[in-house]
Amino acid sequence: MTIYRHTQGQGETVVVLHGWGLNHQVWQPIMAPLAESHQLIAIDLPGFGRSDWPTGKAISFANMVALVSAEIPAGAHLIGWSLGGLIASAIALQQPRNIASLTTIASSPKFQADEQWPGIDSKVLDNFHLQLQRSYDKTIERFLAIQAMGDEHARAQVKWLKPLVLEQPEPNLTVLDQALDWLADVDLRAQLPNISVPLLRYYGRLDSLVPNRAIAEIDKLVPKSAKHVDPQASHAPFISDPQQFIDRWLAFTNPTR
Repeated sequence: MTIYRHTQGQGETVVVLHGWGLNHQVWQPIMAPLAESHQLIAIDLPGFGRSDWPTGKAISFANMVALVSAEIPAGAHLIGWSLGGLIASAIALQQPRNIASLTTIASSPKFQADEQWPGIDSKVLDNFHLQLQRSYDKTIERFLAIQAMGDEHARAQVKWLKPLVLEQPEPNLTVLDQALDWLADVDLRAQLPNISVPLLRYYGRLDSLVPNRAIAEIDKLVPKSAKHVDPQASHAPFISDPQQFIDRWLAFTNPTR
């Protein structure tokens, strides 16, 4: 098995985990600026981009968390976007002594909506399952478009990012399909209050996948965490305004700076 790691810069280590369907290239807007003060490690999740899923190993959320955990250097800051935030949260719950801080971007402990919880309609995830059977490229193009919905700044960035993301190797489609089930089924709400590392939650107010009502519910689970909601961003606030994200992240991780 090979896990691909893009590394640049020097200093304290920060590891970034991308979201569903994508790869390390999605971090391009913040890579160089973060690498000015930190060692940045952008991982392709197992089965995505240039990373393999180990042959014979069951494709499960627990195994994904274990595989990624093994790639996190001791004392690293961990940033996860969307599905990557769910994985990062699970790692921080399992290995609090190994993580300096946790930042989740446009992420939720439970992504799929139900009668008591706001989130992604199950029909949206079902449609992605169907689209994957027809065309990976078109499915990812649609998914990228959702990231920027209602966010004019993100639209231009996503247009620029799309060829960078799609020029990477196509992900393992079985892993990609199973990961949609994780977005539907994984529920970390009961465990979330047990996160003991410094936690920053970063959101976009226009996000339809992690709506404002979900943010309010997560507030109740981790009331002592830091939070920022970008009023003009959608599901990818670090893409629509990368400098604002970097400034707020640096202030969170080094408040005396």
